[in-house]
Amino acid sequence: MSGSNVWSRSREKMRLFPELFAQCSGEAAVYGKCVAATTTGRQELKKDLCAKEFEALKTCFVNAVSHKVSNPPSGLRLWC
Repeated sequence: MSGSNVWSRSREKMRLFPELFAQCSGEAAVYGKCVAATTTGRQELKKDLCAKEFEALKTCFVNAVSHKVSNPPSGLRLWC
């Protein structure tokens, strides 16, 4: 396997990230608000305080990526 192929595929994946992230902006905002609310002052973020919000964001990302993988731009093979 050529090293340049690995970097090319990685760059292509990273180029798609903003588009995928935009599809989950609502979930990201809810998760961010939860994290901000639970870390007011000097409180540390504790595990599972925002688990429900994180799972919603994760599910959105997985769905967005799955959709992109099943419909990649012509000539582009993703996530291999």
